[in-house]
Amino acid sequence: MANGFTTKPPRRLTIIAIVLALWGAMGVFAFYGDATMSAAKLAAMPEWDRQFYATRPGWFVWAYGIATWAGLAGAVLLLLRRALAVPAFAVSLLAALVQFGFVFAATDLVAVKGAAATVPFPLFILAVAIFQLWFATDARRRGWLR
Repeated sequence: MANGFTTKPPRRLTIIAIVLALWGAMGVFAFYGDATMSAAKLAAMPEWDRQFYATRPGWFVWAYGIATWAGLAGAVLLLLRRALAVPAFAVSLLAALVQFGFVFAATDLVAVKGAAATVPFPLFILAVAIFQLWFATDARRRGWLR
């Protein structure tokens, strides 16, 4: 009986999809913590962070949410071996680029906190997002996704 796949996927597809799903879940958890931050946690933040949190545009929160939720959805779709993982990861990458683009282009974050403290983790997040999209696209091309 045909299963809709052109090639049997290697075990690494499942392993990578699980790791990406865990990464996505951590991102959603971080977004949830940001979106539901208590006044006490906000008061404990450094002044620049409090000011940023209070003045960031509403669309920024949406970009953050879309980046994390679309990344988690893409990983779950990858686990389910669905080709819809590709557009989900593309949306996640685009939203992350918008989010970080705003932070680095429209704020003085780097001037205040320094590049060494602020640039590496966003670069890592973007590298993972690029990898997710590349991997899902390659998996689809190889016939591992339907």
